[in-house]
Amino acid sequence: MFRVLALALSVCLATSTASADIYGLSEGAPDLQSAGALAFGPDGILFVGDVTGAAVFAIRTGDQPVDATDLQIEGFTAKLAEELGVTPAEVQINDLAVNPATGNVFFSLGLGPENAREPSIVRLGADGGISPLDLSEIAFSKATLPDAPADEEVEVNGRRRNYRPDAITDLAFIDGQLLISGMTSNTSAPTSIRSVLFPFAEIDNGTNLEIFHAAHGGLEDNASIRTFVPIIIDGEPNILAGFVCTPLVRFPISEIGGGEQIEGTTVAELGNRNRPFDLISYEQDGENYLLMANSARGVMKISTEGIDREEGITEPIPDGGTGGQTYETIDSLAGTVQLDKLNDTHAVVLIDRGNGSIDLHTVPLP
Repeated sequence: MFRVLALALSVCLATSTASADIYGLSEGAPDLQSAGALAFGPDGILFVGDVTGAAVFAIRTGDQPVDATDLQIEGFTAKLAEELGVTPAEVQINDLAVNPATGNVFFSLGLGPENAREPSIVRLGADGGISPLDLSEIAFSKATLPDAPADEEVEVNGRRRNYRPDAITDLAFIDGQLLISGMTSNTSAPTSIRSVLFPFAEIDNGTNLEIFHAAHGGLEDNASIRTFVPIIIDGEPNILAGFVCTPLVRFPISEIGGGEQIEGTTVAELGNRNRPFDLISYEQDGENYLLMANSARGVMKISTEGIDREEGITEPIPDGGTGGQTYETIDSLAGTVQLDKLNDTHAVVLIDRGNGSIDLHTVPLP
């Protein structure tokens, strides 16, 4: 009934102009104003979310395959700073993504003083070598969000908040379309997910989302998706989305893009006062699992058994309680702030040691 979604990614890494034209790419310098959420698409094309510029870029990296690798880098932030000619305090790691066609790890960074970060994309090779992606002349295309939140505070339900930093919270590519989660300028129902055909077509205003938030005991349409993963349930593509504070909610991809607000099925409540960081899916011993990194509740290995049930959670779960999908906490991965699958058996993780140091490790999938 459930299986991990296999993204149809070609291992062909052709870099000719003709190949670039297939995806509507042209040579030039992308006007990235920030570099945030990352995802890989066909032929090693890297999608980069730019919340400052309210846009998504598709970039041909020219990445080449490598042999499987084992990377254990203590003080990874310091290593990045040394290679890039800045201080560790001037390195902000925003996201990581493994190119499934090559095994190389890509990072989106903000470099420089905290109030003036410059966007950068770097590649970590099998030998541990770090190389910035030269964005001065590269094949790319750009899609601009039509209804990104203004970079200002607005009042929603009696609280003031700036939604612009959450204009793009996560990306995923499936079946010729790029899915983009984030907040919109619709202050009455700002939570949204978009489906954009690739090569890039016009981006619509997205589909507004409503969820039952068990920790809060009611329906909400202003909670923020922090991370999501595409899955197949009963032969149909869905996404599982992790929201702040911490419902896990299922949405059919077929319902995204119609312009109407849709209500998801809350399949788990994973505890309040928590923020999901990252989410992957994988198969192990014939069973399927999710691995979610969180701010306050560690890394959860979540069972997918029964996740196809029609009825979700519709009753309050108070006092920080949990319900729905069962999970176990992976203590060995405490402090994980970013992760992605390296292959079918291993993941790449960034672990914050709490002393200003972020380490990078490849680890077996638990």
